[in-house]
Amino acid sequence: MVTAASVVACLLLAGLAVLQLLLVAGRPLGRFAWGGQHDVLPRGLRVGSAVSVVLYAAFAVVILQAAGALVVLPEAVADVGIWVLTGYFALGVLMNGISRSRPERMLMTPVALLLAGCCLVVALG
Repeated sequence: MVTAASVVACLLLAGLAVLQLLLVAGRPLGRFAWGGQHDVLPRGLRVGSAVSVVLYAAFAVVILQAAGALVVLPEAVADVGIWVLTGYFALGVLMNGISRSRPERMLMTPVALLLAGCCLVVALG
């Protein structure tokens, strides 16, 4: 069963994926990611952004399976994975909150908080 929390989480991940793809393409949005030190990301961080897009897709699969919307992974992977994602995004709240980049702090901290909350709701559901 698809829950509101799983839909919100997947929409947030899709938005993050778009941001990362724009960064890969060389758009001057680096102030929102990777510590905000580069407007246009250097090659190594662009590769990191590309990897992030793949990870976000995998995260969405875990979230949707934990919510009961699909079955792709072994049940134990989704059951443990949703808790791992909850912790990962909770850590992201802290890491984004201490970023030296004000735009990153202002955008990514609430996004990470929403993702952590959504994952927690799915995990408890």
